[in-house]
Amino acid sequence: MEGQCYPHEYQSILRGSDSPAIHANIPLEKLYDQLCAGVFLNNRTVKYSVEKESQKNCFMMYARGFSIACSDDPSCWKWVTEKDAPSDGVLVEMAELLKVRWLDVRGKFDLSNLSPATTYEAVFVIKLKSSGYGWEVPVNFGVTLPDGTKKEHKVNLKEKPKDQWIEIKAGEVSTSEYKEGQMEVFMYEHSDHWKSGLVLKGVLIRPKNYINK
Repeated sequence: MEGQCYPHEYQSILRGSDSPAIHANIPLEKLYDQLCAGVFLNNRTVKYSVEKESQKNCFMMYARGFSIACSDDPSCWKWVTEKDAPSDGVLVEMAELLKVRWLDVRGKFDLSNLSPATTYEAVFVIKLKSSGYGWEVPVNFGVTLPDGTKKEHKVNLKEKPKDQWIEIKAGEVSTSEYKEGQMEVFMYEHSDHWKSGLVLKGVLIRPKNYINK
């Protein structure tokens, strides 16, 4: 590893690693390639990685770690297991919407794990199935910051590509302004009509000018 810019709080974060071979006390030089590739935490509900160019922390929060209204009702949602990426054999759980009126998905993230003095964006990763329906009404996406500030906007999902993973930005947070506390990310649509055919992979939290694609 070049330079002495160590990823923020990486040792503390790695204590939640799912892999017994990855320990917080291993020298960073031996861990760095793995950190850039990503390390699963908390029973594969989170993936921690380091952006190679900037050495800033990134996170993927998977669907199983979210609060999803009616997700325990098999007539409303089903849990599916798929590869995290085509080139990655690791399986993660994703939530597929079967049929609901009340769409409400929320997740919380501890900002103290993000790199300092950085603007981050929170991005929902979803797939809209061509067989889906009920997306005539725009869906609300947003974030609630630690001081209660809420930022949200509407997105017309009916116009988005089908049967492929797409990214929908929820919002941004600056760790110069918010150094700790929890940020909530959310997606909701509460109108009284049925909706179906959305698959939730999770939410990416990454530096706004993300380089390590």
